[in-house]
Amino acid sequence: MRAILVGPPGVRDRLRWDLETRSIEVVGEFDTIVDARRAGLDADIIVSTPETATRDSGLGIRDSGLGARDSGQDGDRDRVLEEALTHRELEVLELLAEGLPNKGIADRLGISDQTVKFHIASIMGKLGASNRVETVRRAVRRGLLSL
Repeated sequence: MRAILVGPPGVRDRLRWDLETRSIEVVGEFDTIVDARRAGLDADIIVSTPETATRDSGLGIRDSGLGARDSGQDGDRDRVLEEALTHRELEVLELLAEGLPNKGIADRLGISDQTVKFHIASIMGKLGASNRVETVRRAVRRGLLSL
């Protein structure tokens, strides 16, 4: 999995260490989420802290549960974060879980095959999955789907 780190240098150092112990490759580091998005780097997740997500509010960041560990400061915890799925991505994910092919999803939602393909790629990236089955499995584990 490839990640972009966001936050102040000291925070990024802690996040980098935590991710590297999980074999996650860091492909870029930025002070803000806005800067990370502008860079256009190819990554599976954007990793940040709650403080950074709050400062750059409105960008759909959520806790992934990866790498949460006690920071030892006032009981706060550093959290690895990733982008939340959009409403449309959740609709596509539900139909994906039903086993529909891209064409079937497109027909049900009244969108093009290419748009479905784009949404599935985005969902897979946000969940850190490499195929459709793994995408559904990860979504179930995170409570995004119930089968």
